[in-house]
Amino acid sequence: MLLSDNTHSEEKRNRLKLGMDGEKTKAGKLEGLESKGGHAFSVLPCVKLVDSEPLALQSEGQVVIGGLFPLHYVASECLSHSELHRIQSFFFCFPRFDHRAFRWMMTMVFAVEEINSNSSLLPGVKLGYRIMDSCDHVHTSLQSLLSLVSPSKAVIRNSTTTTWSEIPPSCLTGSPVPAVIGLASSSPTRAVAHTLGPFNIPLVSYFATCTCLTDKHSYPSFLRTVPSDLFQVRGLVQLVTYLGWSWVGTIGTMDDYSHYGIQAFSTDFREHGGCVAFHLTIPKSPTVAEIQEMADILQKSTAKVVVVFATEGQLLELFLEVNTLVRNITQRQWVASEAWVTASLLTSPLFHPLLTGTLGFSFPGVTIPGLKEFLLNVRPSPKPGMEFVNMFWEDLFDCDRKYKSAAEKPVCTGSESLQHTHSSYTDFSQVRISHNVYKAVYAIAHALHYLLNCDSAGQKGECDKNKPFTSLQLLQHLKTVNFTNQFGEKVHFDSNGEPVPLYDIINWQKDNEGEMRFIKVGSYDGSAPLGHQLKMEERTIIWTDGQSQVPVSQCSAPCSPGRRQARRPGQPRCCFDCLPCADGEISNQTGSTECTKCPEYYWSDKEKVICVAGVEEFLSFYDTMGIILVTLTLLGVVLTTIITAVFHRFRSTPIVRANNSEISFLLLLSLKLCFLCSLVFIGRPSVWTCRLRQAAFGVSFVLCLSCLLVKTIVVLLAFQTSVPGSRILRMFGPSQQRVLLLCTTAPQVCLCAGWLIGAPPFPFRNPTYQIVVECLEPWPPGFYLVLGYIGLLAFLCLLLAFLGRKLPDTFNEAKLITFSMLIFWAVWISFIPAYVSSPGKFTVAVEIFAILASSFGLLLCIFVPKCYIILFQPERNIKKGMTGKYAR
Repeated sequence: MLLSDNTHSEEKRNRLKLGMDGEKTKAGKLEGLESKGGHAFSVLPCVKLVDSEPLALQSEGQVVIGGLFPLHYVASECLSHSELHRIQSFFFCFPRFDHRAFRWMMTMVFAVEEINSNSSLLPGVKLGYRIMDSCDHVHTSLQSLLSLVSPSKAVIRNSTTTTWSEIPPSCLTGSPVPAVIGLASSSPTRAVAHTLGPFNIPLVSYFATCTCLTDKHSYPSFLRTVPSDLFQVRGLVQLVTYLGWSWVGTIGTMDDYSHYGIQAFSTDFREHGGCVAFHLTIPKSPTVAEIQEMADILQKSTAKVVVVFATEGQLLELFLEVNTLVRNITQRQWVASEAWVTASLLTSPLFHPLLTGTLGFSFPGVTIPGLKEFLLNVRPSPKPGMEFVNMFWEDLFDCDRKYKSAAEKPVCTGSESLQHTHSSYTDFSQVRISHNVYKAVYAIAHALHYLLNCDSAGQKGECDKNKPFTSLQLLQHLKTVNFTNQFGEKVHFDSNGEPVPLYDIINWQKDNEGEMRFIKVGSYDGSAPLGHQLKMEERTIIWTDGQSQVPVSQCSAPCSPGRRQARRPGQPRCCFDCLPCADGEISNQTGSTECTKCPEYYWSDKEKVICVAGVEEFLSFYDTMGIILVTLTLLGVVLTTIITAVFHRFRSTPIVRANNSEISFLLLLSLKLCFLCSLVFIGRPSVWTCRLRQAAFGVSFVLCLSCLLVKTIVVLLAFQTSVPGSRILRMFGPSQQRVLLLCTTAPQVCLCAGWLIGAPPFPFRNPTYQIVVECLEPWPPGFYLVLGYIGLLAFLCLLLAFLGRKLPDTFNEAKLITFSMLIFWAVWISFIPAYVSSPGKFTVAVEIFAILASSFGLLLCIFVPKCYIILFQPERNIKKGMTGKYAR
């Protein structure tokens, strides 16, 4: 029997108050929770005794250091029978005694005893400790704190020992504990730090990482040996972006740790171009429906990477739902915060298919010499102050005091061996949080060392034990402490009371025996220069579902070179379509958000990847299109020459002499000029061809239309006069016709001359459509005025010819002129939009086509019918045939 009967009775009452009479798990199967975010459960006081002092593990000394550890925590509810069957006796209910937190506490005890046996640190001063249970809850943490720093018995220090005197409590003023080590969770830590801050009592945390605690105005006496989540968030963002994951989901809880961590990660991740696909918040006491709803969102999401800020206890129910065979949610890459990345609770074979390959940040692990032996030598005892050790022992070995009933648990003898147990308490391989506790104790010891003038020559090798000091003085020395510990690690605090941010990158891998191991695959140093903070060994990483390739998590695959991203309306920027770059633009890297315009006189290649020197482009005589246009031009010239020769051969016949043969020959000449002027548009533009192009085109067509206008007027006057040799017809004789030709042509000639003198077109290398050599018109209205005047004459010709289309003549020339003008207008009306929208050399081709089409229209409509009569129906080429008196 370890405990007397009286002790057993009181222990029984206490455990009933704490709810500790539930069933225990088998030895070696319990795993402690890494209490990080804090559980906000509504519970009874954790370690409140009826009318006595709260339970505490303590040791006397000249200076007593306080400690708060979450030895107990309370679950919201036990698992159902079906869940018990699925876990296969892994545990019956949430474990209520945290073995790992007990290891943290005993590490503090070990560090204090190690310092007391160290003659070079605090010589002549014995450190003591008073450690209490915070229960990982705000209320119980505050209760424990007030019991810790303002007990009913005040401490009186003298040169040899610390004694207790029955005097009234003095709240926090003159606290018997000058410094406190704790706590593990951010929410309870905030409450405690708020309380201690006004009294300048140092609070050194070993596991509270919330960025909110960096605020020195709200928490002036708070320090920590664990880096702030600000650095972890930066590292996680670098890790995620380094691996090419731009589409991730996040999971958190309702506590401060998760809230601030997820918020910082999401903001920083978006600034680096990433997108958060979804965010799940696990309630304090989630219902089955809420867990199923979160699992549905996780299952439907296209994001293959999930970043989780929570503790393993908070994740357990969600992971149980996600891990069901019905859902079969595999190939999700879990990225863990340091709160659960080394949590052995989730390493059960039940979760291997789900969590193999998990990647996350953890604090650097070390092996503390002598700690393993110290922890293995812990034994229960009936002495006062050993209650926590006894609770741990009974919980680990599933034993209890002796009952008369045979069905009760076995008796704890105290001789049970810790050597062969497997729990988070006996995991000594690479302690992490325990290391932070160890550093916190040594930091306080070094601050006391300098505060008590231990290195002063007048102290004869011992500290000034009689020197009075306040918590504020200790806080000031603690902020400036700077030493190198036995692991070669520099321990100091920055202006925010935080250490150097160092992390290990941990990967969950199964060994040959099927056990889950935490393998270090990289590191992150937040104090290193940018670009050198993250170090990864990708070849050693096992990814989700045992894969060897890095998983892909993208809403849209990055656009290949030659294409750019176009965001989808109403969706995150990571969701986009890929559009090819426009001509003259390139994108030479994957994932370009925009295309880059090539330099002047350079052009994009076919793939729109590189800019190449632009090849000068113009409508050449050797191009297929140039050859076709030259052929049509020569055909028009030849056809005009043939018609001219026919008209000259039969110039004395009535059909040629009608309407003034001189005008007909001039019209044929102008049509030939119209055909020939198209040749000026073909070939490389030069100074003279640019000046000659539009002028030759404008004058040739005005001369042609002037001839048609004169011919139309003559026809109208001839058939409107009833008496042969009428005075009206004589008044519009050859001389008047020449004058009219001159008057209608002269304005166009003057306009072209002024245009060429004032703002002549010149050759220009246009890089808009490759490198097109074209004629640039510095005064565009000049071209439109030339074209407008041609349109005015064409409109007059069409109007007059339309009025004379039904005159009673066997061969009515006005009707042919009407047809030719309709073709002319159709061609040039179509020309304008085609000319404006055609790129590069096609602009010139469109204008040439319009010139040739309108010229052929005039030539064929006016002269071909006459040639047909001259050559094939000579009997109609007589005066009677012209007056309509010819009978077939």
